[in-house]
Amino acid sequence: MSGSEIMEEIARQTGGRWKPSPGSIYPLLGRLHRSGYSEEIPTEEPGLRRYKLTEKGEVLFQEQTELKEELQNKLETIVRQLLGGFWLSPAPSKLRELGEPTRRFAGAIFDLRRTVEASPTESVLKEVAEFLEKTAEEIKELNRTIKERENR
Repeated sequence: MSGSEIMEEIARQTGGRWKPSPGSIYPLLGRLHRSGYSEEIPTEEPGLRRYKLTEKGEVLFQEQTELKEELQNKLETIVRQLLGGFWLSPAPSKLRELGEPTRRFAGAIFDLRRTVEASPTESVLKEVAEFLEKTAEEIKELNRTIKERENR
């Protein structure tokens, strides 16, 4: 890909949440090239440079992917524990009973993320989005119902 194609792809894959600037992409491409992680591909288009990973770059990419997964797994473990401990407030000890269901809920969300990441088809994305919207609304409704009942 070219630098501009890489910027567009990052913006697309992040849903527009991150749009890298040329000032961040092109120096990185230069560094990858100088370090032997990428090579320039000949192109018919004047002024356009396309790059691909070298074998050394593929190894680096695989290592970084594995590191991302390792960090993500550690973060998920921490989040599960934090969410489970969320119920350890100064409130009555009965709230602690919600710790394990909360950890299971968080774990199910993380497992779903992995499944979707492995097969992000349009139909899967739509199905998961609809489910998450419905679930969020049900949680909000439960919250409203409890508040109304407590205010009576």
